[in-house]
Amino acid sequence: MLESINPALSPLKNHLLAALPKEVQNRLFPYIELVTLPSRQMLYNVDDKLTYVYFPVDAIVSLLCVMESGASAETSMVGNEGLVGFALFMGGESTSSRAVVQTAGYAYRLKGSVLTAEFNRHGKLLELILRYTQSLMTQMSQTAVCNRHHSIDQQLCRWLLLSLDRLPDNHLAITHEWIANMLGVRREGVTEAAGKLQKLGVIEHHRGHLTVLDREKLESLSCECYGVVKKETDRLLFCPSFSHDKHLKIG
Repeated sequence: MLESINPALSPLKNHLLAALPKEVQNRLFPYIELVTLPSRQMLYNVDDKLTYVYFPVDAIVSLLCVMESGASAETSMVGNEGLVGFALFMGGESTSSRAVVQTAGYAYRLKGSVLTAEFNRHGKLLELILRYTQSLMTQMSQTAVCNRHHSIDQQLCRWLLLSLDRLPDNHLAITHEWIANMLGVRREGVTEAAGKLQKLGVIEHHRGHLTVLDREKLESLSCECYGVVKKETDRLLFCPSFSHDKHLKIG
């Protein structure tokens, strides 16, 4: 039962679930299941038929575009601000992307049929999820522009800031190789960019553990892409009509 769950893992730690009206929560919460998401777990692959959606609590999931060669790059990331598996309620049922757990943690899993039934009531859930989908599309399009026009140094800063916004602290368990795979660049480029940040005292990185020491400086070194994504996410998801809790603010 949800009553016995650690408050730190409450469904309300996911901003979408927390923003739902009480009557919608009462219909959905009996069907949600708390699951562990280990690092690198694949939630779905290209062309998989989706049966569940996931509402992360403290995990981060990367959505990747995968090429025939096996090369991949992250198009967006999902944390406690959203859900994984939006193709289910868009009518496609399957997707051309891959979803992989970037940062281990917990999420609430819900059968797609239950979500779709609530979605078809054309109530608050429909409005909220459409807003979330728009914010996710903004992140995807801004990531594409950033990867084309900005330096690896700026891309790394953007990526770290987006990750921090979805974590409870300033620590990431991550390697240079993993970040390079997410950005679609060579590992050497990430190592060089991370080294610059470490020399500036912005981050500390050692053996797969990265800590952000100066977020303000990190933001100043990032390109405008981070600000665009954050502003749109705040505008769409944390407006007064949805934020029933004053603490529901990303970042």
